[in-house]
Amino acid sequence: MWKRDENVRPAGGREVAAPPTPTGTPVAPAAHGPETEGKRHMDMRDVVNIGKSVVIKGELNGSEDLTVEGHVEGKIELKEHALTIGPHGKIKASIFAKSVIVLGEVTGDITASEKVDIRDNGAVDGNIVAPRVAIAEGAHFRGSVDMQRKAEPAKPAESPKPAPAAAGTTKA
Repeated sequence: MWKRDENVRPAGGREVAAPPTPTGTPVAPAAHGPETEGKRHMDMRDVVNIGKSVVIKGELNGSEDLTVEGHVEGKIELKEHALTIGPHGKIKASIFAKSVIVLGEVTGDITASEKVDIRDNGAVDGNIVAPRVAIAEGAHFRGSVDMQRKAEPAKPAESPKPAPAAAGTTKA
């Protein structure tokens, strides 16, 4: 029933079968320990959720990614993190974030250092300032878009140089 290569051979040389699952096929034991736990922890990102029934009035600051499904009025500042406005989210605020994804409704200006993405059924009434902006078909947008790139060192404008005049010869 089992193939020979599915059996486990301990150091003693005696063949031992791997424990069968309810379906009858053997399974290798799961790896546990600090190495696996560390990898699992590194894959997870800190994300905070504001539920549908939550209403916030005032300033919202944070150092984690944020998903809003409720109502926020005021100011949202997540300069180094992502903000997602869920399908039920209703925002009346100025937004400053690394990236903003809109699935719900935003009334107010959005400033993002990386991108703003208005998805299907998302709505924004306000101005957007970001180097990258995506507006999906079916989304609503009313305002202006400023897609200036991140501050780069100004390069001096090159103008055509006049031909050098011959030294010592001046005509009047």
